[in-house]
Amino acid sequence: MLQGMIFPKIENRILVGVLSFVTIMVLLGWAAINEGGRMAAFEQTFHARSIEQGAALFTSNCSTCHGSDGLGGAKGPALNNPQLFGYDFFPEITKEIGALRTEKADLQNEASRSDTTPERLAEIDTRVAEIDARIEELDAPRRQQLQAAIDRGYDPQRPSRLQNVGWAGTTESFVLTTLIHGRPVSNNYWSGGGMVAWSQTAGGPLRMDQLEDLTAYIMNWQRAWTIEDLFAVKQFAIEPVDPTPLRAQIEQLQASGGVIPEPVGTNVRDIVAQLADVTGDPARGDALYHGTNGARSFNGTALGCSTCHLQEGVAVGPQTGGTYTRVLNERLNDPALASYTPEQYLVESIVLPNNYLVPGFQGLMIANFGQNLSIQDLADLLAYLETQQ
Repeated sequence: MLQGMIFPKIENRILVGVLSFVTIMVLLGWAAINEGGRMAAFEQTFHARSIEQGAALFTSNCSTCHGSDGLGGAKGPALNNPQLFGYDFFPEITKEIGALRTEKADLQNEASRSDTTPERLAEIDTRVAEIDARIEELDAPRRQQLQAAIDRGYDPQRPSRLQNVGWAGTTESFVLTTLIHGRPVSNNYWSGGGMVAWSQTAGGPLRMDQLEDLTAYIMNWQRAWTIEDLFAVKQFAIEPVDPTPLRAQIEQLQASGGVIPEPVGTNVRDIVAQLADVTGDPARGDALYHGTNGARSFNGTALGCSTCHLQEGVAVGPQTGGTYTRVLNERLNDPALASYTPEQYLVESIVLPNNYLVPGFQGLMIANFGQNLSIQDLADLLAYLETQQ
């Protein structure tokens, strides 16, 4: 009797164990089957959050030059732009013109050889003329359709920004790399000054994860582009200008026995002492500050201060109007600046901008202006700022 009571208990335990094991295996199998979908959903959520954070960063740091909608402006090119993403509205025409140009280049190389006969030269001239006529025949209707974009700098024969700059990687890597290192040579052709390096590793204000968020936001503009999208672009990228004239000026200065000024550096006390012997020109300081009349610092840098410091209203930095009055009546009332003179405060704000941050603003000002200003440049800027009562 006792044995009959024990065996059912054992059988029940075995049954419960088997059912538990089967249930666990089913759950594990279900989890394994759905792991890909779960991870995809997680990545999608993470990416969406990255785009959202990038949008906020773009608004606070990039929109002044590139436009709030990314369509560009007077101080920077469009990023919300089919050209950046390499979209060609007339790929067949581009392909045929490319083949014709390759043929033309081969023919011209052949014509330059000393062993090319006169008869062959005549044939080459005829064929080159035919190629030129065919290219014009193909290109004219395209240009007519895209004229509104061409007027703002678009070149339908070079529809890919990455190809124009010789970039062999992806659009995403191009955007991220540009954010990290900046594009300092662009001070030669943008009125607002060159694009600075935004990465903290290069002296900029943003962490790598923030740069990746910005990149995700810009890449989110990719879509099925239309000609209307192209016409909406306010400013296309500008091809770099030849820096030879600037180098020639420096070489001429050296050859004539002149002395190229030294940068002021970052020693505020020494800079203030040097300023005692220098008279600032407020008109030139105005031009340097706003990047007008081709004004450049001693080493050819376009400062573009007004890119972030608007005359009225607030952008990335405090407004320009009333600067000197605020220094006297507000900034120097801060106990941390009790021993400062107005001149010392302004000098430090320019060459060591992160030493003191005005309440309500982030430390976004680039910290290398001391390497791009001579003592005369700085004196001129200060003379201008003192006019901003």
